[in-house]
Amino acid sequence: MTDTEAIHSEGLRKVFGELAAVEGLDLTVHRGEVFGLLGPNGSGKTTTIRMLTGLMAPTSGRATIDGVDVTVAPEQVRRRIGYMSQRFGLYDDLTVEENMRFYASVYGLRGDARARRLEELVTELGFGQRLHQMAGTLSGGWKQRLALACATAHRPRVLFLDEPTAGVDPAARRQFWDLIYEFAAQGITILVTTHYMDEAERCRRLAFLSRGHLIAVGTADEVRAQFGQPTIEDVFIELQRRDEGVSV
Repeated sequence: MTDTEAIHSEGLRKVFGELAAVEGLDLTVHRGEVFGLLGPNGSGKTTTIRMLTGLMAPTSGRATIDGVDVTVAPEQVRRRIGYMSQRFGLYDDLTVEENMRFYASVYGLRGDARARRLEELVTELGFGQRLHQMAGTLSGGWKQRLALACATAHRPRVLFLDEPTAGVDPAARRQFWDLIYEFAAQGITILVTTHYMDEAERCRRLAFLSRGHLIAVGTADEVRAQFGQPTIEDVFIELQRRDEGVSV
């Protein structure tokens, strides 16, 4: 582990019964990097994220987030991270402002510190006219934007995004990725999973999982060259064919 590494794992492994969901994962993500974790359904992506965030104990191996061992100090890890998925738990019967205030409080912000942070999020994410709108009436794109605000209310050092734009229209996805890069410019490390290959191309580096094994790491150009494929989508299709019929 070095000062430039925000996420680091060595031999990370998770076994369910006789099935190895993740097998010997060695992975490094640098500070401030937008890093894509890709692979077909069942390749081990979500299991990896759950281990890295401290939500699931590994069978063996180790991982650190921002220099903190995930297994030894999971609570310290959780204070350093934000986690958002396509099923992020917004409260439909609360307004945009109330959702943000609630999550900021959950993360320990109170009083003036909370008010200042909410003001920053409203400005950064453009919620001005929607501040008092019920979350349940927002479009898919705005719900994801609100979920991102809630997941970053405590200014995490590392942000995990598990298929955050699934089901969102192309224009909203582009806007969401603009926000991702704005957060990365602030020094936040971002690990994202996605099935949209145009989004994968926007990551600084990519890692591909297949049946729980890490089989490629590098820039989009490096991964394409390794597989001898013209596009990242073709790489994904090749892996999907390999993994067909395998469930993790």
